[in-house]
Amino acid sequence: MEGVAFGARAAAVPARMTTVSRHYFGGDASESDHDLRVDIIENIEEDYGMFVWPCSIILAEYVWQQRSRFSGSKVVELGAGTSLPGLVAAKVGADVTLTDIAHNTEVLNNIRRICTLNDASCTVSGLTWGDWDEPIFDLHPDIILGADVLYDSANFDDLFATVTFLLENSPGAVFITTYHNRSGHHLIEFLMVKWGLKCLKLLDGFSFLPSCKAASLQGNIQLVEIALDKEKRK
Repeated sequence: MEGVAFGARAAAVPARMTTVSRHYFGGDASESDHDLRVDIIENIEEDYGMFVWPCSIILAEYVWQQRSRFSGSKVVELGAGTSLPGLVAAKVGADVTLTDIAHNTEVLNNIRRICTLNDASCTVSGLTWGDWDEPIFDLHPDIILGADVLYDSANFDDLFATVTFLLENSPGAVFITTYHNRSGHHLIEFLMVKWGLKCLKLLDGFSFLPSCKAASLQGNIQLVEIALDKEKRK
């Protein structure tokens, strides 16, 4: 990942402390050898929704490596923030909806600017976990993405309620998320049981990350795929 000054395109972004980070996929995942580049506008004056966090980099890499699975799929990213995983999904052929808290217009507008910067045709929509506003009823994803959405335990129930609704609304769908183990995996396991969900896959996030990316990241990051537990719903 490389930070570059936001020069020629400055008119497209408010005059704030912004930078553009470049993220490479395929090849050596470097500036000189890559198959895909995604540029992300980050705002160092804003809150966590305006940064690219390690969980987002790992989830985006997973999307890239599983690109044949994502191509042609309907994808919804929850708590998208700077939207790196969702943008990679869009670039490999997914129909992508990027969502974040409905009242957080600064983050949602930044997502729109990032889509324009990357020439990505994504739908951007406000979606607050635990709220049952009209937009959520129109979503029928094959895959739900969430990078570092399990960071505040006070929001876990609302998140799982939203995920469960989307999974029930979309037969066969899965939820793929990356999270730091600081979130407390036992609480996550409890909520999966509570909401009738099951773990399909659990990976160490660094187990599939290219060494050039892993060297710049820290933390105990897990990737988990979650689906409805049909046995418990009979």
